[in-house]
Amino acid sequence: MPPHCRCPTRSPANPALPHTGLKSRPGITEVRYVEKEPAERHMIVSWEQKNCCSLPEDLRNFYLMTDGFLLTWSVKFDGTNMQLGTMIINSISALCRLGTTSIYSLPNAPTLADLESDTDDEDKEEPFKKPHFNSQCRIFELDCCNGNGKVCLVYKNIQSGVVSSCAGIWFLDRALYWHFLTDTFTAYYRLMLIHLGLPQWQYALTKYGISPQAKQWFNMYKPVAYNPSIVVDDNVTFINKLDPNQVFNSKLQPTKKKACVQPAGPQKSQTSLVTSKSIAQMGSATKK
Repeated sequence: MPPHCRCPTRSPANPALPHTGLKSRPGITEVRYVEKEPAERHMIVSWEQKNCCSLPEDLRNFYLMTDGFLLTWSVKFDGTNMQLGTMIINSISALCRLGTTSIYSLPNAPTLADLESDTDDEDKEEPFKKPHFNSQCRIFELDCCNGNGKVCLVYKNIQSGVVSSCAGIWFLDRALYWHFLTDTFTAYYRLMLIHLGLPQWQYALTKYGISPQAKQWFNMYKPVAYNPSIVVDDNVTFINKLDPNQVFNSKLQPTKKKACVQPAGPQKSQTSLVTSKSIAQMGSATKK
């Protein structure tokens, strides 16, 4: 079985745990956790029969504990509370398939399958084969990411009449490029908790990275989670070619002193010199 098809038997940790941890962090003013009842088993069976897919074991156990997950937290910004972090896992009823309906509420509007043709040849050297909105893949939305993309449960290599059981977690960004996140739901759930649901945190796991504004929030509330050196090869080292001592304590290089040349005054003409000499001689002759 390929590595991205492994499904652990463990279910995610208790969903209420991050609620208590966030309250102790400085600067966070409000933490809102929505408790949900467990999903009924017949709803899970109905979803699997409708979509001809078997939920991964860890995700099924998660839904048997709670039918979805929603946690938000706010910070004090400019005198008012601003919602900053959001952690969402759609309920079993909201775990809808993508690519089959129009993305705009307009007649004859394109679907995601119509728009992904331009991205088919993007990054052919990726280690994982990217999903497509066709009959070979079934894609379901786990999180809408507040409009910054979509976290999806992806089934690949679909065969007609065969129930698919191998799924992975992928991120679809706003440019409709796919990014592999984890091979299990448990691993994704832990990543979501580690990043505290900060804005655009999924982009930190892609080659594009997060925006400068989101990076400031990361540095304030989760400086360890965003470390670009983690995704850099060990052989690559960054060298700081800028010496602060030379910038702030710069010294002027010694220059050679040039001989001081006094500015030449107005030159006397040769006629004036001869006249003054002859006058001096006449004066001396008169004294004699």
